[in-house]
Amino acid sequence: MNDTVLAAARRLAAAGSDSARLEARLLWEFAQNSTPRGALGRAPVLGLRPRTPQGEGEILKRFEALVRRREKREPIAYITGHKEFWSLDFAVGPGVLVPRPDTETLIEEALRIVPDRKARLRIADLGTGSGAILIAALKEFPNAAGIGFEASSEAFAWARANARRLMPERAEIRPADWSIADGPFDLIFCNPPYIPSAEIESLDPDVSQFEPREALDGGPDGLVAYRALAGLVPRLLGPGGHALLEIGLGQAQAMGTLFQALEIVRLAPDLSGIPRCIILRKP
Repeated sequence: MNDTVLAAARRLAAAGSDSARLEARLLWEFAQNSTPRGALGRAPVLGLRPRTPQGEGEILKRFEALVRRREKREPIAYITGHKEFWSLDFAVGPGVLVPRPDTETLIEEALRIVPDRKARLRIADLGTGSGAILIAALKEFPNAAGIGFEASSEAFAWARANARRLMPERAEIRPADWSIADGPFDLIFCNPPYIPSAEIESLDPDVSQFEPREALDGGPDGLVAYRALAGLVPRLLGPGGHALLEIGLGQAQAMGTLFQALEIVRLAPDLSGIPRCIILRKP
């Protein structure tokens, strides 16, 4: 690690980063290999820029600008314009929730309940955000087709761009609230807003100050979206169909009360052992 990167790491640590050295290295690599991608942020491209004196100066300027953004706690994914999810590279930026490793639990559970990878499924992703869950599921089920519903115009733009790049033939993104979704579906995914309103400001600044509040705020008790889903999901599922919903810490017990019209198949833990996904089945 060179002196420039070490100095940046110290600055990021002082700004509150828990992985300052790693982030400094990532930003340094990105500064060397990045080019503008237009309205939807930035992404790395293959190959290094020529190491001319002028090129080095440009790299240092770019790196300094990136470090300043991260010092303000802007998410790394927003700065670089991309985030890996299920080994796929998703374009992300302001206005859309950054995909998280814990959400991959939903894909793992879908593969558990539908072992036939060749199944011809109709899939819905309610509040698709970046499109990560829908596109990852379609990657695993090559004969499936799916629709992502997204009411936010900003998030819709990210999801549409990702679908066109990663899954153009089988992923449809609709600029619509999930309440107007039309079934039946074999699989329904949803990562709804579930953080209690009063707790949002206590989250890391990366999240509370930058990520879209409407994708986080679950109302006073964090359960507002689930109440809406409890009335919607049974109508959208076909007989024998499954819904996989991400849930927050301490919310598992409330699910049994809310989703009485469906069978609870199981609660699946995330990598930390916290119940993260509820799997529901329509009889």
